[in-house]
Amino acid sequence: MGLRTAALERPHNGLIALLATLLAAFLVLGIPAGAAQADTTDDGQEITQFYFAGNITYQDEPIPDVELKVEGDGFEGETKTDAEGSWRLYVPEKAQYTISIDEDTLPEGVIVDAEQLPDGVKAVDGTSGSFEAEFGLTGTKIVNLFLGQGERVTVSFLDQLINRTVGGINFGLLLGLASMGAALIYGTTRLSNFAHGEMVTWGGVAVVIVTSLMNLPLWLGIVVAVLAGGLLGWAMDAGIWRPLRRRGLGVVQLMIVSIGLSLALRYALQYVVGGATHQIPGASPQPMRFGPISLSYIDLIGMGVSLVAILGMAFFLTRTRIGKATRAISDNPQLASASGIDVDKVIRITWIISGVLAAISGILWAYFRPGVKWDMGMQMLLLMFCAITLGGLGSAMGALLGSLVVGIAVEISTLWIPTDLKYASALIALIVVLLVRPQGLFGRRERLG
Repeated sequence: MGLRTAALERPHNGLIALLATLLAAFLVLGIPAGAAQADTTDDGQEITQFYFAGNITYQDEPIPDVELKVEGDGFEGETKTDAEGSWRLYVPEKAQYTISIDEDTLPEGVIVDAEQLPDGVKAVDGTSGSFEAEFGLTGTKIVNLFLGQGERVTVSFLDQLINRTVGGINFGLLLGLASMGAALIYGTTRLSNFAHGEMVTWGGVAVVIVTSLMNLPLWLGIVVAVLAGGLLGWAMDAGIWRPLRRRGLGVVQLMIVSIGLSLALRYALQYVVGGATHQIPGASPQPMRFGPISLSYIDLIGMGVSLVAILGMAFFLTRTRIGKATRAISDNPQLASASGIDVDKVIRITWIISGVLAAISGILWAYFRPGVKWDMGMQMLLLMFCAITLGGLGSAMGALLGSLVVGIAVEISTLWIPTDLKYASALIALIVVLLVRPQGLFGRRERLG
């Protein structure tokens, strides 16, 4: 019996030893070096596939030991130029970043020549040492900086406040276009449309398809995008929402359907344009100075287009028969139907108008970011809901006012908090207003119970 037991245990022990040997070999040889410790540069940067790089020169001579820093998207990194004036800053992903130069490390009386900044790079608030930069089609952005004689520019707090207030109004107007459309849908159907962000994205994607993929003029791309936005709104109501309304689905079920539709549209758009950021013609122009205010001609056009569209919506809602019917349905759909209003027809028109407004907002957002990305509308969705709630649920004009409050709060907040946290300031503004006025700025008080 003793010999038999030993004979049975020897294979078992051999198997354990074999497994232990294989495990040790895997731990020693099987794990790539990068898994245990990421590849890094001599100055401690983690090497990724995305980076900014360039040279710093003065009078055609390289400037060594200039300190640079990159911030954005929750990331910070720093480096300095080598003996040839070359530098490279790695970042984790493609996004918009701020590159800053420590001007104390530059030669005396020398600053960066703002007139020689490369495309897609612009000075922050007119300063001479900080620049906003974003990748194009690739994961590499070359930012060669040329130095020249000049006085270092700093901006006072008041000038920054004025400039960012105007920037907030610009952002609030384009956000208001999308929010007004979503508010109209909520007012007439009581649907919180989570797919509205993709309706915004669709406007920018349509321009990219026409201008970049089909090589047609920009004006034609804008016209096609606006028409495509209205067509998408019509198709969504005719194909999905009207049949579901007739089946008597409740608000919660419709909201869940809109979430699923949002995911489906978002990844369909990713399939069409890919995961890269696409620039549309005329993006990132050099800003013009109006005292402390820095605006490009694209910003001025965008603000003008937004104002015209908003005034047109105000006229539509207050002066036209269909607009008055829309307001009647928003107040009491049953009474509006009993009064002879074709509710389904008005809702269909509302969806078309909402799609057009979302497409215009998407085009302006593509210039404001700048760039078109498959999920860019998702970045606006929470801000849209915030603006609608802030202004009063179901009120288009309230959504516009809420959007202006959100836009200004987002831009001004960067004077005190990091840029990556600026959208949180909109939620803080929402909480403060709702504590004082729970129905929102334009909402009506309702008695419960």
